[in-house]
Amino acid sequence: MDKRVEILDKEAKEELERLPESLSAKERLSILPQKMAVQAPSERVKNMEEVELGYGENQAVLEAKRCLNCKNKPCVSGCPVGIDIPNFISKIANREFKEALEVIEESSLLPAICGRVCPQENQCQKFCTVGKSLKDLDKAVQIGRLERFAADTAGDSVSLPKVKESTGKKVAVVGSGPASISCSVDVRKEGHDVYIYEALHKMGGVLSYGIPEFRLPKRIVDKEIERLRKLGIHTETNVLVGRTLSLKGLLTEDGFDAVFVGSGAGLPKFMGIPGENLLSVFSANEYLTRSNLMKAFDVERARTPVFKSKKVAVFGGGNVAMDSARTALRLGAERVDIIYRRTMDEIPARKEEVRHAKEEGVNFLLLTQPVEIMGDERDFVRAVVVRDCKLGEPDQSGRRSPIEIEGSEHELEYDTVIVAIGNTSNPLIKKTTPSIETNKRGNFIVDENTNETTMEGVYAGGDIVLGAATVILAMGQGRKAAKAINERLNKK
Repeated sequence: MDKRVEILDKEAKEELERLPESLSAKERLSILPQKMAVQAPSERVKNMEEVELGYGENQAVLEAKRCLNCKNKPCVSGCPVGIDIPNFISKIANREFKEALEVIEESSLLPAICGRVCPQENQCQKFCTVGKSLKDLDKAVQIGRLERFAADTAGDSVSLPKVKESTGKKVAVVGSGPASISCSVDVRKEGHDVYIYEALHKMGGVLSYGIPEFRLPKRIVDKEIERLRKLGIHTETNVLVGRTLSLKGLLTEDGFDAVFVGSGAGLPKFMGIPGENLLSVFSANEYLTRSNLMKAFDVERARTPVFKSKKVAVFGGGNVAMDSARTALRLGAERVDIIYRRTMDEIPARKEEVRHAKEEGVNFLLLTQPVEIMGDERDFVRAVVVRDCKLGEPDQSGRRSPIEIEGSEHELEYDTVIVAIGNTSNPLIKKTTPSIETNKRGNFIVDENTNETTMEGVYAGGDIVLGAATVILAMGQGRKAAKAINERLNKK
């Protein structure tokens, strides 16, 4: 156990010893949320190791005792896969850690991942009665941290899900991100053969290429992929559906009874401003993929180069922007600025990620809009021209719209720009499969009850349907599609 975790765990043990065995609701509300031990900012910017170190056993038990075990379970309504949250938390409170994980895995096979990267503050914890009673949602029961604790503590002791006798039916799954993983497991449990086709050389989708090591260690993703294989799910990398294979061919030539597409939203957006084609302008996708998937941060051993930046501008204010900025620091940048056109009240990134970025030295230039990227004589970035903004009326998303202030332009010196303003769906499958209908953003149109596309026998979920979504939302889509696929195959 890390010394920092040990200190907090000792404090939790002392508090537990002072508590009565049977707690009233008032006593539960008086217990403060447990802090999670973290690497010090001065340490963590020098390495790629996980920033948050997890709960100790006593911390987890004390945090679990804050739960009121509400009969109507409001937290469950905020969970896209319907985990029985009060049940697994009560198991932790009784130190039944293996049983807690078994409850979680009835609904989710990725608790170690979801416990780390899902925005619980906008999902299950948003509805927590404790947070509402204290009139402070930050003081809600820390459901995500407890989920992570259960997975990390009992992960090696929980059995794989049972698989029914083989049906002889086959399902192809395109992509290996969270939607695909969730769908694959539910389909496999019914006895159908499942084949996952991944375009890249490593399984995991966005879990592998998009989320940095310091937020989600890749050993955890690798462990989950290995569990899929132990369930009998076939995995194949370097297969680009839409080129190597086609959806029509999978159904008509390769003998598959259904197809699930969970290929994500991998096409980066750009702002359309002058200078975006300069040599040291990167999409967040490329920048993070080089670092996360290809280990470019390991300069001595990695075969993939990474641009050596000193002054970095990151356009955007979401989690991907925070990941990009924090990665740039770890890759040796001397200064990293996030340029965002609204205020901190509208920033879409998780509070936790913003706080960590600030602690590590990332600067936030708010109410600032990039309008041009200036290059030097070698066509590398020299500066960014920005314009000041003010906030107007709310837009369709409910956030106040930024209004640029004419005449406020000024230059800021940088040598690197990372554009992190979102992604759209990769158009490859649509181009090669005309019968798949998409909306104006390129997302697949699906039946809201079954997630079946406009091509019979082809289902879809995750970012390819929702646009940029959370891991747990993608998993929810995968499970919905799996249910419909199983019903379809059982009827056959």
